[in-house]
Amino acid sequence: MNRLEAFGYIAAQAARGEITLPTSVNAALRLQLALDNPDCHIEDAIKLVLGEPQLAARTVALANSAAFNRNGDTPITNVRAAVMRVGYRSLQTLVASLVVRQFGSRIVDPGLRAKAQQLWEHTAHVAALAQVLARRVTFVNPDTAMFAAIVHEVGGFYLLSRADEFPGLLDDDPEKWAELCEEVVSREVLKKLAIPESVTQAILALRDGWLTMPPSTLLDTLLLANQFAPVRSPLGVAEEPLPEHADSVLDFVIDNDTLQAILDESADEVKSMSAALLV
Repeated sequence: MNRLEAFGYIAAQAARGEITLPTSVNAALRLQLALDNPDCHIEDAIKLVLGEPQLAARTVALANSAAFNRNGDTPITNVRAAVMRVGYRSLQTLVASLVVRQFGSRIVDPGLRAKAQQLWEHTAHVAALAQVLARRVTFVNPDTAMFAAIVHEVGGFYLLSRADEFPGLLDDDPEKWAELCEEVVSREVLKKLAIPESVTQAILALRDGWLTMPPSTLLDTLLLANQFAPVRSPLGVAEEPLPEHADSVLDFVIDNDTLQAILDESADEVKSMSAALLV
């Protein structure tokens, strides 16, 4: 099977809803659906987290990170206190991060594993930037922005998880077959993961999206976060270098000092969340 046939095969499977999920993802999805239920009681959430050891450890790590323990309080040592500190929204983002990471857990090829690691580092930076930009520039819900950023490359992670089956699938791709395949795959994986429609639409619009002025939507937030992320995605075509900020139309919305403060704050966010998100 040549590469074009392989992309066609994967895209056709996705279009039919035949998305292969790692076993560990299914457990995380059950928790995701429970958390989405407005009637989910805090005790039920705690029990669900305790049922997933990896999630339990990362929830405690996130609760003790600088992002949630800015005053240097006594470290939390149990899941109940951790869930109470981070809240449902952040717990949902943490679950989503586990789901996304699990797509890369079964990759065997070292080169593909390296790409998956770079894609995750890119995702973490975009997530931190999206949260800060939402608070300071676009004024959309910061938790929603971070959640959307965590899952915005899920199609790429899925392709990487299938690439072991098709050697050379993600080599240099001047014909952009991977982009076309990823678009179909992303739509179906997002559907399979029950991602809210407003988040799905913003993610699917990213590839050809245009920034509005002033930036004020979830799509704008994701576009800006991708633009300024210091770690680039290893998938897709090479991007043109950014113009000097003073020469950009963004200078009318974000001055240089504000932009630098946003970049510094997002870098601190990535560091503070690394124990929970980047492992």
